[in-house]
Amino acid sequence: MDKRKLEESFFKGVMLFSTFVVVGSLLTIIATIFIKGLPALDLNMLIQTPKGGYYLGKEGGILNAILGSIILGFGSVVLAFLVCVPIVFYINLYRKKKSRFAWLVRFVLDVLWGIPSIVYGAFGFTLMVFFGLRASLLAGIVTVGLLIIPIMARSMDEVLKTVPMELKEVPLALGSTRLETSKVVFRQALPGILTAVLIAFGRGISDAAAVLFTAGFTDYLPYSLFKPVATLPLSVFFQLGTPFPEVQERGYASAFVLTVLILVISILARVISGRFTKNIVK
Repeated sequence: MDKRKLEESFFKGVMLFSTFVVVGSLLTIIATIFIKGLPALDLNMLIQTPKGGYYLGKEGGILNAILGSIILGFGSVVLAFLVCVPIVFYINLYRKKKSRFAWLVRFVLDVLWGIPSIVYGAFGFTLMVFFGLRASLLAGIVTVGLLIIPIMARSMDEVLKTVPMELKEVPLALGSTRLETSKVVFRQALPGILTAVLIAFGRGISDAAAVLFTAGFTDYLPYSLFKPVATLPLSVFFQLGTPFPEVQERGYASAFVLTVLILVISILARVISGRFTKNIVK
């Protein structure tokens, strides 16, 4: 066999094997959660809060964790979005392509992206101690917001890099300001920006380490920014950590709910972003 064909066959096999490992791992995780969690999942678990003895196998549900995760994730995404948009538009429209400042900003964001979430949790806890605050929804939002800022910012940055240079230069040539040009670029990059928001939301809503010491946990529904809030990742963590099989099954059911929640949000984001593709310059 020709040497080049042998090399091609080898690397094709490596790619197929890698694809099989990734897809197989995903399907194995989903199947495990589905098989172990579905028997314990019922309507009462979704519409009730934990009752007395819930963590000993008694009645109740995870409604508090579902609502808490959604509210915390939404709040952190809004906070991160307000910070990320000015950053990425500044380094892409107000700085030169090979600007050292832009390179430094991207480098810092990459470093922040690689920091473990438990470090963000420890940092948030330090801020809470410094300001004399207790575990609360607000502390969780700030901590998770800091966690997803580099993820959202770098994702948006890569999206803006794909915008044709002509689309950035033509409005300026016609006398538009950079702010007006930013609006044009934002409309062009909107589907990608929505995807970046989705990635950040999925990362924030599924993290446990960052909220363990900052958001706390409670069996009550979220009703105040200054009170502890329950989240699905911590609900899974606490339930799987008990020695009672019934509660462990509920932990897998909670993981199943979290997975389905992220899947639904992903589908909705794709549908919403698809409506804007007609305005995209190709």
